[in-house]
Amino acid sequence: MCCVCVCVCVCAGVFPALPGQMQRPLASSYPSLQPVYQNVSGMQTQMQMQTQLYPQLSPSLASLSLQSQPPEALRVINLLQERSLLPAGSVPPPVPCLPQDLQKLSCSPEVFRCTLTSIPQTQSLLNKAKLPLGLLLHPFKDLSQLPVVTSSNIVRCRSCRTYINPFVTFLDARRWKCNLCHRVNDVPEEFMYNPVSRLYGAPHKRPEVQNATIEFIAPSEYMLRPPQPAVYLFILDVSHNAVETGYLDVFCQTLLESLDSLPGDTRTKIGFITFDSTIHFYNLQEGLSQPQMLIVSDIDDVFLPTPDSLLVNLSESKELVQDLLASLPQMFGQTMETQSALGPALQAAFKLLSPTGGRMSVFQTQLPTIGIGALKPREEPSHRANAKVTFCLVPITDLFSLCGLCLWKLTIDLSSPPEGCISRYSAGSVYFYPSYHKQHSPPQTERLQKDLKRYLTRKIGFEAVMRIRCTKGLSIHTFHGNFFVRSTDLLSLANVNPDAGFAVQMSIEENLLDLQTVSFQAALLYTSSKGERRIRVHTLCLPVVTSLSDIFAGADVQAITALLASMAVDRCVTASLSDARDSLINAAIDTLASYRSSVLTVPQPGLLTPACLRLLPLYILALLKHKAFRTSGGRLDERVFAMFQLKQQPLAFLLMMVHPGLYRVDQLTDEGALNINDRMIPQPRALQLSVEKLSRDAAFLMDCGTIWSVTCGFSSQIQLPELDTAQSSRLRAFVDWLRERRPFHAVLHVIRDESPLKTEFMQNMIEDLSESALSYYEFLLHLQQQISK
Repeated sequence: MCCVCVCVCVCAGVFPALPGQMQRPLASSYPSLQPVYQNVSGMQTQMQMQTQLYPQLSPSLASLSLQSQPPEALRVINLLQERSLLPAGSVPPPVPCLPQDLQKLSCSPEVFRCTLTSIPQTQSLLNKAKLPLGLLLHPFKDLSQLPVVTSSNIVRCRSCRTYINPFVTFLDARRWKCNLCHRVNDVPEEFMYNPVSRLYGAPHKRPEVQNATIEFIAPSEYMLRPPQPAVYLFILDVSHNAVETGYLDVFCQTLLESLDSLPGDTRTKIGFITFDSTIHFYNLQEGLSQPQMLIVSDIDDVFLPTPDSLLVNLSESKELVQDLLASLPQMFGQTMETQSALGPALQAAFKLLSPTGGRMSVFQTQLPTIGIGALKPREEPSHRANAKVTFCLVPITDLFSLCGLCLWKLTIDLSSPPEGCISRYSAGSVYFYPSYHKQHSPPQTERLQKDLKRYLTRKIGFEAVMRIRCTKGLSIHTFHGNFFVRSTDLLSLANVNPDAGFAVQMSIEENLLDLQTVSFQAALLYTSSKGERRIRVHTLCLPVVTSLSDIFAGADVQAITALLASMAVDRCVTASLSDARDSLINAAIDTLASYRSSVLTVPQPGLLTPACLRLLPLYILALLKHKAFRTSGGRLDERVFAMFQLKQQPLAFLLMMVHPGLYRVDQLTDEGALNINDRMIPQPRALQLSVEKLSRDAAFLMDCGTIWSVTCGFSSQIQLPELDTAQSSRLRAFVDWLRERRPFHAVLHVIRDESPLKTEFMQNMIEDLSESALSYYEFLLHLQQQISK
């Protein structure tokens, strides 16, 4: 049995979406090569002597920064000879080559980053580099420091509506020049006063001009209607299959414990719908002595029996809500009903939430079998071993595309994806618990509890829209993530949460002549759970360059990998798994071929790459061996869930799932440890994902993002033994530190040699040969062979 939880966000009055799918194959987005590199004169003598190892930076980039880009980014590496490529710690993002006064104001790469930190001046130059241009956003990320400004007059460009930011130019105290459209604007009188310093006459020192990430409390003109209350509607599968798993006990207990922590205020509303072959509503109106169940058996014409009493004020009806949660598991404990009327339940939920909007959370353990939207399993045994899975990645009924306007949820058989469509078009998310059973799978139970706790209590924004603006000459052509596309640069997000990431593909429509920098701005308008209309603004500034070597020097290998992953998922849907895999391989081939033919000045043997892209072939191979794209083994629903994750995870967590971290943990020391709140956190070196790095007499931890595996001589269990030894304390400190750095719960498995989980552990040994995939060295040879053709 599997338990699927789907989060659906409902926004009243949502417009139809234009799905943000790929507009052309990955491979075709890398046009043919044209050698264009010209040697640069005027560089330092030492650099000229090391041309073979460090291709030179152009004067345009060097003159832009007070300190030119460190040559390490362009150090030539022969991948066939150098195996130790992983850094000791995490891979740092490249630092844009900007003047120091702009650099210190730059947006955090954890929130907003670009695949190229040096933007080509022309599209033809970008085509020659064969590198994808795009943005990675984590717009609603939990931030420890976030400046909040309250103002009746939010200063914006009169032409393009860009929010004033650290990268505008003040011509004088009364005029500022927009960094996106270059229009000159007047400084409002109110903006002359600085609320922080309480001084007048220095607008360039206001918080809006000193912070690349800032939040405004919006005035009334940013509201189409008064802010609505936070509304939470839970739709629960109570069929025999669902009750047998025991998930209902876990859900009810976790929600009971979290009622006081749900984001909201005194207006917060809550409601419940359960379903099997019929739809069950619950009257929780204040004044009742106990909850009343109302059953609608006509699933072909669903109606709301008492519309005004199904969504109730949480504070006023809290005791009734608690009584319902305490009794729900027993109410259906003896049920033998096996049907699932999910579609009619969603229709009812849509009617209930339409007036106000809100968040819908759907818990499902089987395919919908009756009523509108009934589905049949589409997975065939052959689908596990071949690439013909496109049919199973698209909706089989229009119902779920419609409900996608307002829903997010969790589900079981993802190969017939109502929940995928629902969460995708409502800015929701999907949680998947294969083989879930409360008694038989304690790790999954623990994960469900922790995930649900985070989901229920994390920050939330309602009725959100996000607009992405960029400097004139740049354009957006594809979005990736869960959303509705309202226009070319506007996304509708029924709900927004701090764990959601987005990707954007860019192109250069007009040459960026006479520009030293370009800027990107993401503005997220949302209603907080407290009923405030707020605008969170992120602004990113990057230099413009005219040399291929400058472009390569600023390449962000992790951002490139994340963007390629999203593009490949869309390629699976629009074409085939085989095409997606070929496109990933072609991306690596084209990039390395361009570097070899157009950047290197002296021909050299081997598979050559600049140091900044040394991990690209490894990451591409990791994607090819990831559950989303591997060609053999695994269930189709696991593949589809993996694709969902690649599309919705922020960059940092996506990379954990693509290329896990492997650490030896039986010899941890305090050398190089972090001191956090007087607690020493060991920092073991990341190891290559290869069996040759393992040893029978050692213990290793593999961090796959949502799953950790510790392989050692301990008996199989899900908890680390708490021993009164220095090694045990260091290991638990390291594990706790890793856990604190992510918003989701990671299940911990302790594995012995004979454990059935060892197979999954070994599948993450990306650098080793497998039954259906090349080893890392063989993959490098393949790339070299293709480049040499």
